[in-house]
Amino acid sequence: MKAILCILLLSVTATNAQTMMVRISEIEILPEYLAEYNAILKEESATPNPNVKNNNENTSDTMGNQLKIKIGSKLFHATLLDNETVHAFKARLPLTISMSELNGNEKLYNFPANLPTNASNPKTINTGDLMIYSSNVLVLFYKSFATSYSYTRLGRIADPTGLEAALTASAAGSGNVTVTFEME
Repeated sequence: MKAILCILLLSVTATNAQTMMVRISEIEILPEYLAEYNAILKEESATPNPNVKNNNENTSDTMGNQLKIKIGSKLFHATLLDNETVHAFKARLPLTISMSELNGNEKLYNFPANLPTNASNPKTINTGDLMIYSSNVLVLFYKSFATSYSYTRLGRIADPTGLEAALTASAAGSGNVTVTFEME
């Protein structure tokens, strides 16, 4: 059976008895468990842990970071992370762009100016991932695969069902597709 979410909880016994939580960020959410996962995220965001500081790394902030992605008549919803790159991306919204095909698994758009980045190798790209390659290439992935490239994560589409069909149908196969990004 495939693991859905892994959270390691360690209790540290010290003079101030703290609880430390380590999040495993590389997970795959199966569609039938998506509602449960979103409920966990909502619960976590509603109860802040006073022992955890936000050091401006890629952390999940589901409140106010809901993105609508429109491709043709199909609408997708994504949750953006809370990092410097996302802040710069959100400042450009709403945004309607023509995204071009690359490698039969992604659509991309070259921003005219760089965004701040903190790239790392995710090892696995998941369908629905929204990332920045280099410092100015917005990438929306419609297939999952292993990668050796480094990206800065922006977020992920909650339910990517139909994403590939929307991107390829709207693009007449492997051509350009018009995509609109806006905050909910």
